[in-house]
Amino acid sequence: MPENKPNLPLDKNASSIQAMFADIAPRYDLLNHLLSMNVDRYWRWRTTHLVPPNPSGMHLDVCTGTGDLALAYHRAGKGALRVVATDFCAPMVKRGHEKAAGKLPFLVADTMRLPFPTNMFQTVTVAFGLRNVSNTLAGLREMARVCRPGGTVAVLEFTTPQMWPLRPFYLWYFRTILPLIGRWVSGSSDFAYSYLPASVATFPEREALAAIFNEAGLTSTTWRSLTFGIATLYWGRKPTDQSLEQQP
Repeated sequence: MPENKPNLPLDKNASSIQAMFADIAPRYDLLNHLLSMNVDRYWRWRTTHLVPPNPSGMHLDVCTGTGDLALAYHRAGKGALRVVATDFCAPMVKRGHEKAAGKLPFLVADTMRLPFPTNMFQTVTVAFGLRNVSNTLAGLREMARVCRPGGTVAVLEFTTPQMWPLRPFYLWYFRTILPLIGRWVSGSSDFAYSYLPASVATFPEREALAAIFNEAGLTSTTWRSLTFGIATLYWGRKPTDQSLEQQP
């Protein structure tokens, strides 16, 4: 059964989210690796194996941040896979472009209004970014729109572990320790690292997110828990017998 999520107030105004990520962009990679104890690298590597690259088609990574998942797919494709990375925060895109050193293009683009034709990419992915999109269903529909029929849409996202005693320890760390470390290392305002646990707490998980995949027109949706359920990878297939058009 889908688990109940708390009804917490959460500001997902686009300008607020852009400003937040622009503020933490200089130390974004350091904080990701520090706060996850480097396990985030494994999660991205695992994603490229569960949803493997297909060199016969292009790959799009949205809400890419500084491009860690996009670069993981570039490595997994051994240079034969054409990867495009997008994010709506220009300072993040700038840092990703510098990190990629010309290996793949980075574009400033809103995930709910992607500047690509329908059916362009064989795979479309997002890591830890869909919960920052103001409308989850609209974001998934747009990812599905630009995906080719028969292609795959995948989402890697934080989830709350269910196992005791990991669950209470995780909730304590995520709500108490993580924001303190995040603010200390980044020098950011309270908003950035208070937003993270709040956004995870309110985002649909497991069956609930799989249902949104289905509502977006994707089929054969499944998910795999990673590291005792701290993160979960979801993926679904775009039907081959129809082309999904963007819906209002």
